[in-house]
Amino acid sequence: MKKLIALFATTAVASTSAMGAIALSGAASVSYDDNGATASSTSYDADITLVGTAGGTTFTYSMDVDGATASTTAATMATTIGPVTVSADMHNEVSSTTATGGQTLESVDTGVTVSLAAPVGDATIGLDNSGNVSVSGTWSGVTISHTIKDGSDLTTGSASIAGMDMSLTNDGGSTTWSIGTTVSGVAVTLNSSKAVTAAFGLAGNTMTVAHTADRAAATVKAGTANGDGANGYGTNAVASKASFTTVAISRALTSGATLAATYDSSNESLTLKASVAF
Repeated sequence: MKKLIALFATTAVASTSAMGAIALSGAASVSYDDNGATASSTSYDADITLVGTAGGTTFTYSMDVDGATASTTAATMATTIGPVTVSADMHNEVSSTTATGGQTLESVDTGVTVSLAAPVGDATIGLDNSGNVSVSGTWSGVTISHTIKDGSDLTTGSASIAGMDMSLTNDGGSTTWSIGTTVSGVAVTLNSSKAVTAAFGLAGNTMTVAHTADRAAATVKAGTANGDGANGYGTNAVASKASFTTVAISRALTSGATLAATYDSSNESLTLKASVAF
């Protein structure tokens, strides 16, 4: 594995001297929220992504540019050597949060992953520098991925059968699922949290109705600095919340921008948003 990483590093350095292709993309939006009975507010968001490609090596760099100072949000480099793919994540994202149910301790997100496309059954075997081993592939229209890691294993699966899209995730013994289908032009999705969404309309002019069920309170879970305990890195307490419904209408304009209006019954607020992507 060390030799593969060294070879990847050499390839990466060589690619900077003769970048074959550079692609720039981004998105920007401005939102006005009347916030129901409370004071209204305006928010902004702008992001830029740069992708450089030289042969079989790709470097991707993203940043958030709506604040006073631009900040990095992602920096990855990947290269392919025969059936082996080596990917390096060079940006350590903030994974702890003060949000309800959010992660309480910080985890290190940087690292190198080596993946091998096995010649049998279209399977891909991966190994990262933290020791996690993953196996993924698609067989008979069913996509399955299993990751063996410290603390708890992660298994995901998805399939499209008879017009229904199904997905299943088991993370350390906790299972979540989602089922979606389209009936008379209306795309309906139901998941394990009892949330239901229905989207309908023509491309560029859609309306989505989503209902979120009651949320029960949950106590805080103490984690460890290495995330190797039963509770991983830990989570904040979850406050109870009554069920609510949102209605979002989106329309694409000939100018290239998109206008959207969203009503939220939880606080009777209306949000107007204008966005553009390039």
